[in-house]
Amino acid sequence: MREVDLGCGKALLIKESGEFHAVGHKCPHYGAPLVKGVLSKGRVRCPWHGACFNIGTGDIEDFPGLDSLPRFQVKIEKEKVYIRASKQALQTQRRTKVMAKCISLSNYNLSSTNVLIIGAGKGGTWWDHCVCPLRGRDAGRGCLCSMDSHPEQITLRPKDFFCTYDIEVLTEMQVAAVDVKTSDKHLKDQEKLCKGKEMENVFNIRTPEDANRVVKLATSKNVVIVGASFLGMEVAAYLAERAHSVSLVELEHVPFKKFFGERVGRAVMKMFENNRVKFYMQTEVSELREQEGKLKEVVLKSGKVLRADVCVVGIGKALEFLLMNNKKVNVPHWQMAHMHGRIAALNMLAHGTEISTVPYLWTAMFGKSIRYAGHGEGFDDVVIQGDLDELKFVAFYTKSDEVVAVASMNYDPIVSKVAEVLAAGRTIRKRDVE
Repeated sequence: MREVDLGCGKALLIKESGEFHAVGHKCPHYGAPLVKGVLSKGRVRCPWHGACFNIGTGDIEDFPGLDSLPRFQVKIEKEKVYIRASKQALQTQRRTKVMAKCISLSNYNLSSTNVLIIGAGKGGTWWDHCVCPLRGRDAGRGCLCSMDSHPEQITLRPKDFFCTYDIEVLTEMQVAAVDVKTSDKHLKDQEKLCKGKEMENVFNIRTPEDANRVVKLATSKNVVIVGASFLGMEVAAYLAERAHSVSLVELEHVPFKKFFGERVGRAVMKMFENNRVKFYMQTEVSELREQEGKLKEVVLKSGKVLRADVCVVGIGKALEFLLMNNKKVNVPHWQMAHMHGRIAALNMLAHGTEISTVPYLWTAMFGKSIRYAGHGEGFDDVVIQGDLDELKFVAFYTKSDEVVAVASMNYDPIVSKVAEVLAAGRTIRKRDVE
């Protein structure tokens, strides 16, 4: 692979099996240079977050991301390679597929097939991208229903995109019940669900509004975060430079133990402690003390009392499940949400498709990114290469003799390489990485 300059933009030139291909050089998701990614059997995988693109068509084949790559014409003359591309494609470095429209409400009829998608996040948005091209012009109504009312700057698609394809979007709505016999759905306004009195400075972060309120209230204040997994640790990292103090309460003796293992978890914990985050491990909250309806103190089972102007509860699971060997597996992350939406849409359209992907996730804290691929639940050993103290390492998670997952920091593109091997159905043995 080679990144080539065409004057008004760049392209990724690829030669595989004697054939040349040219596509956009940046991943549409976050702008990663694909030349630093992994090329394997007709597709290139992003080095940062694992999105995969067909090198012949530019189409996105695995996620994250909504858009595909532009594809450019390649011609070989007298042992020279010529690439023909439009200025617009070179400048945008992304391509949105043209889709068939749903039936607008004004043209709706009772014989149409109608689809209600509950949730307008990544899975729901990918339903639109799969269903609309496949349904044809006889498509029925398509409606996205969401409890949230997102600020315009963080919506996955602009408002005019949904208008163009006659997709209805209902915000601040919750599905209260679904009648599977009549296919009736009953919606509730968000406002009607907000009952009961809660302390106004205790949060579960589920919406952008929650996050904005936490940042506003936490600035120069004492923050207690319950749970040292992804949500809790990411919130702690963000607030460390903004709050007066940040304390993390966790049942385990190191953060991320079940996910990354003890050695990696301890290295991450040290990084947080170097950034003024205080840990209270192997304990839990026994009481939240309030004064005039506001939280003032968090009492731990150990007897320790923490001053708290804001408390963020980052425990519990959001129940996004997939089947792995007929077992329910929780992989609540961006890439899997994309794939769930695509597979659900294809099967709703009778295009019987089984899910086939390698979970790929990442987190960023204090300017450092941890990338992870595979499914390492129940791993029995971790093989470390690199230096944990320097935060430059790769960790291979094994069950018996087989590598089932990999995590890295400052070791790109190793996680994408392993993901491609696993996606091809090949086995990596423990002895291969020791």
